Order: sequence, then structure tokens, then C-alpha cells
Amino acid sequence: MGTHSGDIDPALVNLVATKEGLSTHEVEVLLNTQSGLLGLSGLTNDMRALLQELKSKNDHRVRLVIEVFCYRVKKCIGGYFACMRGADAIVFTGGIGENSPEIRGRICSGLEWAGLKLDENRNRRMVGLEGQISSDDSTLQAFIIPTEEEQLIARDTVNFIEHEYSSSRLEQPWKIKELRTG
Repeated sequence: MGTHSGDIDPALVNLVATKEGLSTHEVEVLLNTQSGLLGLSGLTNDMRALLQELKSKNDHRVRLVIEVFCYRVKKCIGGYFACMRGADAIVFTGGIGENSPEIRGRICSGLEWAGLKLDENRNRRMVGLEGQISSDDSTLQAFIIPTEEEQLIARDTVNFIEHEYSSSRLEQPWKIKELRTG
């Protein structure tokens, strides 16, 4: 993640607190705001900036951050394969998944054993778009599907407000119907 630590050994919180002289709250803040890509790189939580830094300076620390990120994603994919006894497709979404062909390529590299054949041209062209990036003959498909988080948040907010006000004695202070996004 950009600034979050991800999976950690729970004993780490007390160890870091003791070693660094921090409260457990301060360690929690550290693990949630100063870790992840930012903590490992010491530069930024923005994958685009890290890829640019790697291209311009070939910094070993930045290279390691990108390798760790891709390794962790592949590890999660493998875990899901095991739990689900396989899969029909992998879906890339979110900022990095939707916009970084290089990271998608690194993640897909080595998944040929599972039947994934990445179409390099499709992968390169698909930035911020929805579509297939695996080859047509791939038995494990790969897609990009934009998250549309803002629309989902708006829809969930409207549903929450409708439910809360419809079950109360209060009059609705605004017209919910006008807020609907679809």
C-alpha cells in the first residue's frame, strides 16, 4: 500500500514502541501513515514517481520497493488461487492497477504456470481504460476494471440517508431523488 504497512507480526508493535521510545498509538500512526511504499522508499507513496525515479536514477532502494510490491501482490494472488482452487480471471483495479502497465506486467510475469498469457500490446494501451489485457488464448484471463470509487461512495451515501430518514420521524431536509447517481 502507499502508506500502510500491510501484514505485520503483532509483536512488532511492542518491539518498535520499546526500541524507538514510542507509544503504541505513535507506532499505529507510523504503521498507517509512514509505511508501505513511502516507508520502504523513503521518497513517496506514488508508484508513478517511483517508476520515474527508477528510470532516471536506477536507485537500488526504489528497485527493491517495486520488487517487494509486485512480490506481495503475486503472493496474494497465489493465496487466493489456493483458497479458491483456481480462478478464471485476475482483475486489476485502483490507481496502480488501472494506470501502470509496467507494474501489471511485473505482477503477471511468472503466472504463466496458471495459464496467464499477457498480451503486451493490450497491456501497454490500457491505461485508465476497462478491458482485457490477457491474450485471447490465455486460460487465465486478466482484465482492468476501473473502481469508480466516487460514484460508489455517493450511491452508498444516498442509500444510507434514505434508510435512516425513511425509518425516522424526521422530514427529509432535501430531495433524495435528486441525489441519485444511477
